[in-house]
Order: sequence, then structure tokens, then C-alpha cells
Amino acid sequence: MSSYSPAAWERAMRVREVILQTMAGKMSWLQAADVLGISARTMRRWRFKFARYGVDGLLDRRRRSPSPRALRTGELRRWLRLYRERYAGYNARHFWSTCRRDHGLRWSYTLMRQVLQTAGLVRRHRPRGRHFRRREPRACCGELLHLDGSRHRWLALCPQHDQHLIVVVDDATRRILYARLEESESSTAVMTALAAVVRTHGIPQALYTDRASWAACTRGSHGQPRLERPTQVQRALKRLGIEHILAFSPQARGRSERVHRTLQDRLVNELRAHGIRTVAGANRYLHDCFLPRYNTEFGRAPADAATAFVPLGAVELDPILCHEEERVVAKDNTVHLNGVRLQIEKQPGRVTCAGLTVTVRRHLDRTHTVTWGKRRLGRYDARGRRLETAVAPTSSTDAVA
Repeated sequence: MSSYSPAAWERAMRVREVILQTMAGKMSWLQAADVLGISARTMRRWRFKFARYGVDGLLDRRRRSPSPRALRTGELRRWLRLYRERYAGYNARHFWSTCRRDHGLRWSYTLMRQVLQTAGLVRRHRPRGRHFRRREPRACCGELLHLDGSRHRWLALCPQHDQHLIVVVDDATRRILYARLEESESSTAVMTALAAVVRTHGIPQALYTDRASWAACTRGSHGQPRLERPTQVQRALKRLGIEHILAFSPQARGRSERVHRTLQDRLVNELRAHGIRTVAGANRYLHDCFLPRYNTEFGRAPADAATAFVPLGAVELDPILCHEEERVVAKDNTVHLNGVRLQIEKQPGRVTCAGLTVTVRRHLDRTHTVTWGKRRLGRYDARGRRLETAVAPTSSTDAVA
């Protein structure tokens, strides 16, 4: 009884006085309900409770102090101590999902967020004040992919270095199809991501990117892409038959930006919690642990079960996803590509190759090839040393229908 506040007792005594007057015949039950400001049905319930339990039946159980549904102090301290000692830096939802998965938490997300915010461990976000119109996601898996890189200090235990996380996200399912830490957001890193996605899932219909230097040439055009000067990635996408969509604002890439924000909140803290200090270790953790959990939690079924990925078939990716330029063979039968000299050996049926316009490619494995039409004139390592002497025809690099 002492657990009720004085206001609760005062309210119960006032209801008791009205019921006693009604029972004494001084007023009707409808008049008593009007006096208390309640309905006739509620008046009948209170009359029954008073007859059976007395004044205790008139007390409001919701006004007990402390509430029977209040958090237990020991349990509350346990979760706060766990956050401070092991999961410091996690956002509220990340900490909630981790505790539900690994520590048997039964609280709701809203309760956990309020507890962390009240304790000052998680900041309160200001409500957004600008209105944007939502774009409906694509219906089929593979219909549109988002590819973007995020420069960040992903290894919290090595804060002196930044890394670039290359991420490919499917628009229809919100699943991350590829994620890898690289030293820079280069054309090679992007093509490596595309090669992994195409070999695993197939050729997508469209790719959505920002206007980074690897995605579009904007030099001297005030930020506008120069279509007459395609980049190496644009050339490869055109040959594969993938539509390339460029975004002109961060808001246009809202979904990929939110993915990076989630990864910066979660991945950094998980790498720190597991004591990972190297890029190789981080990439193994990404592939083996983080991505399966992320896709299970945030992925969703597409609106249409059909896939929009086109099977790769017999198409060779190596001559497409590479750095490719045309060169004229010098008089000493050499060509140069980014400072690497490639010596062309004497070819059967030709006195010299000088003056030929050849195609020089630097592949993702850092090897080089020199081709003339469909004829390969030589294959070289990263330093330009010849790897073979036999002349072999190259595979077709025609555009994919």
C-alpha cells in the first residue's frame, strides 16, 4: 500500500466517498458517474471492485511507485557495463542487434535506445528538416546496382591510415554483393569489384555511381561529364552492355550513402572489438562474418522474384575489365604504357612491327598484353618482362548483347 503516491490515495478516497453517498441513496449511479467524469460502465466496474476489495480496489495500479514493469537495476547496469567495456562506439541499433544475437537480450530496440540515450552513451539525432521524395526500388535483383567507395579510418586500432571501402549494393534487395578494403578508389579497384560481381551473379542491367575520376571525365567542364572522353570503366561498361547512370548530388545516391553510414557505424567498431589491425584480416572478416550478418538483417526480398542478371556465358572478362590504350609501335619494336616498356618479339610473316597501331592492355593481375586485331603479339609481367614466346590468338571482346 505504501507503494502508491499521495495523489493516487487522494483519488481513491474521493471515489470511495462518492460510492458511499450513492449507496446511502443520496444520488443515483448515473449521477455518481457524472460527478466523477466517467462512463456508466466504468462506474459499475468500480462499484464491483469496492464491494469486493474495498479501497484497495479503487487504487490505480499504473500509479505504483516503482512500477512493477520498471527495469531491474542489476539488469540495467549489466547492459550499460557491457556497452562501456566491450561495445563502446556502437550505435543503438547495432548494439541492440548484437546483444540479441550474442547475449540473449529480450528488450525492445526502443527501450534500449532510450536507456543508452539517457545514460549519455548514444547521442540523440536531430530530426531532418528537408523533404525528399522517395524513389521506389527496382523490382528485380540485378536491375540496378550501386557502386561507391568510402574513404574512412576503417581500422580503429591503426588510426594513422585511411582505407577505401569499395561496396556494391543491389537496389532491389539492399544486399551488399561485394565489399573490400583497398588502398585507393582506383579504376583497378572498381574493375576488380565488377569482375567479382559479374563472375558470381552475372551482368547487371545498370550501374549507379557518383562522378569520381574513374567514373567520368569532368576536367575543364565545370563538373559536367565529358561523353567524348570515356574513362576506362565507362569503356568496359559499354562493352559489357551495362547502362551507366551518373549521380549529380549526394541526395541522389541516398541509398548507397546510408549503406556507407551504417558500415562506418558498425564495421569500424566490430573490427576494433575483434582486434583486427590489418587490411587482409579486415577483408577476411568482411567476407566470412560481417556481410552474411548484414545481408540477413538488412536484406529483403525483391518485388519480382525473377533475376535481371544476364549470365556471363563464354565472354572473357580479362580483355574487357582492364586498362586499355592504343599505341603505335616504335622503330625498335617497343610500346610504352604508364612508364612500362614492352618489347615486341619478331613475328612470323613480318619483317618488323614498327608503325603498327596496337592495343596495349594492363590486366587486373598487373600483367600486360599487346594485341594487333585478334592476334596477340606478346604477354608481359608488371615490369614488362616477357612471359611467353608463342603467338596465340586472343578471345573475342565483342560487346555483350
